[in-house]
Amino acid sequence: MSIFSLQDKQAIITGAGSGIGKAVALLFAKQGAVVHIVDIGEEAAGQTAQEINQSGGQAVAHVVNVANQQQVVEAFAKIDKIDILVNSAGVSHIGKADNTSEADFDRIFNVNVKGIYNTLFAAIPLMKKQGGGVILNMSSVAAVVGLPDRFAYSMSKGAVASMSLSVAKDYIADNIRCNSISPGRVHTPFVDGFLKKNYPGKEAEMYEKLSKTQPIGRMAKPEEIANLILYLCSNEASFITGSDYAIDGGFIKLNN
Repeated sequence: MSIFSLQDKQAIITGAGSGIGKAVALLFAKQGAVVHIVDIGEEAAGQTAQEINQSGGQAVAHVVNVANQQQVVEAFAKIDKIDILVNSAGVSHIGKADNTSEADFDRIFNVNVKGIYNTLFAAIPLMKKQGGGVILNMSSVAAVVGLPDRFAYSMSKGAVASMSLSVAKDYIADNIRCNSISPGRVHTPFVDGFLKKNYPGKEAEMYEKLSKTQPIGRMAKPEEIANLILYLCSNEASFITGSDYAIDGGFIKLNN
């Protein structure tokens, strides 16, 4: 644990009940952090926390809807000391500008954009008071590449990238670092559920097709995304702020 150690750090990870967020929580706990699991799903949050605690780590589950500012502020105030904030909570949507309903657009905005604003609103004053902190936001290749049928989702991830730059600039004097990462396709339970719902009986075929949209020929594993997040949130990355890191199997630069 001498390198990339998070010993004595307190980390909040939103959306840590499953997928990338859960992989980050497990890794952070392994590296010595006290991990606060923030998720809207009580059962999922509890399972992640239980898995960490049973393996010798330290984790606390918090059932919070990140789109609700009051819930976020109250939960963060109870935690009080926040060394690291990882914003992994998010939802996806398929649709173009002319067939995305207002309700779906609002849902994407409320979770993916307002949700991050709410956590920033709650965490930054605590970080300023304690003399600094690290924030990592989950953007996407969709923020910089035109993806078909991802209008609302792309909008939200473009906002995440912009918010990350603003926070990095505004709080650099407060010793708060803020970066984002832009994953390509990652094999999470969301992907499996999407394929089952939209391509029943053709899940394996569609999984292979989606995997090959990455030049590297496969989807990422959540643990691979977590490794990059660990680095950016560790003391070893203390000179990095205001940056976005693509972790996309070559999707942005090589897919032409």
